[in-house]
Amino acid sequence: MVGGRGRGQRAGLNRERVLDVALDLVDQDGTGALTMRRLGAELGVEAMTLYHHVPGKQALLDGLVERVLTQALSLDGPDADWRPLLRSYAHGLRSTLLRHPGVLPLVAARPAVTPAALDAVEHCLRALTGAGFELGRALHALNSLALLVIGHATAEAAGTGTEGPGSADWLTAADAERYPLLTEAARTGAGVDDAERFDLAVEALLAGLSRPAAPRG
Repeated sequence: MVGGRGRGQRAGLNRERVLDVALDLVDQDGTGALTMRRLGAELGVEAMTLYHHVPGKQALLDGLVERVLTQALSLDGPDADWRPLLRSYAHGLRSTLLRHPGVLPLVAARPAVTPAALDAVEHCLRALTGAGFELGRALHALNSLALLVIGHATAEAAGTGTEGPGSADWLTAADAERYPLLTEAARTGAGVDDAERFDLAVEALLAGLSRPAAPRG
């Protein structure tokens, strides 16, 4: 039909919408519960309609990794200095992963392979190599930062709780003579803020990257 929607099209349905709803499903029930049939039901379309936007389950999972990376890093504007760029990427990725904790295992285990995800990686590598980083060191830097963010976000999402072993209440009741610093920290709340800890880790990594690479051997 001239001017009408083609087969498999639906008003308001596009690849970004498909991936966003898939993210919501993963947040609710994990990646194991994500199927094309269930995703189609959530979107109000037949499962086969989804194949116009993602060619299959594996492509859908790759798209979720892409969605997380592209939400964490803006590619608008000129290339930024590598320090603020990586700092912004780290904080953006942490925020995105904490909003979508169900996708954490997927992001930790699945590489970036879609064009949009690779665009984000290339953008960061271009900033690093443009600042004088050797390509291998630039890749190490970017992967180290990603692993730091994913590991920290995973620990935050798991949490230690307010009760039981490891909690502040538990440490407060520990032997103060044997563990004076630990019990003081538990009592005062020192060193327990996740955001402060994350800032410290990111800044330490960036400071380390700012120094020349140590000679091998």
